Amino acid sequence: MSNTFKPKLVILISGRGSNMQSIIKAIQANELNAEVSAVISNRPDAAGLAFAQQSDITTRILDHKNFETREAFDAQLIDLIDTFDPDYVVLAGFMRILSTGFVQHFAQRLINIHPSLLPKFKGMHTHKRAIESGETEHGATVHFVTDELDSGPVILQAKVPVMPDDTEETLAARVLIEEHKLYPNALRLLTQQQS
Repeated sequence: MSNTFKPKLVILISGRGSNMQSIIKAIQANELNAEVSAVISNRPDAAGLAFAQQSDITTRILDHKNFETREAFDAQLIDLIDTFDPDYVVLAGFMRILSTGFVQHFAQRLINIHPSLLPKFKGMHTHKRAIESGETEHGATVHFVTDELDSGPVILQAKVPVMPDDTEETLAARVLIEEHKLYPNALRLLTQQQS
C-alpha cells in the first residue's frame, strides 16, 4: 500500500463545510490517503474556514461579489486553484453555478456531491421532490462535474429509505449523515483506482 497515489485536494466551500470536515477528519484518522492543499471560499464569513484553519490547512477567500461577471470570478478562481496544483477540485457545498470554462479547465478533476440518487432530482429541493414523488429510497451521489448540471459520471452513491412520516428536514438529516461517509469513500475509491 505504500505506493498508493496520494492526491492533493483543493476544497471549495460557501458555508459550514460539513462535507469538507468529513473529508479532513477521514484524512486525520488515516482513513483516506489524501492531502488538502487548500480550502477556498467565495464567502468571507463561511463557517468552514475556521475548521480548516484549526486543522492547519491553508485557506483563501475569493469573494464573488467583487467581480462583475461569473466568468471574471471563475477566471480568477482558476488561477488561485492552479497555484496549489491539485489532483482534484472538490466541491463541498460551494453554492455557485460554474462557467463552462471553469468546468472544462478542471475536466475529470472536478468532483461534486449532490443530495439525490442521480439522475433523479437534479437541481434544488431534492428531498422535498423525493417525498412528493412517492420515492421509497433517496440518497446522495458523488460525481464528476460536466457542463450539464448534475449530470457527470457517477463515482459512488449512498441510499437511505424514505419513511412514510418523513419531512424535508428529517430526510435531509438522514441523507447528510450518509454524505459525510460517502464523500471520503468516493475519494478513497479514486485514490485506489490511480494507485
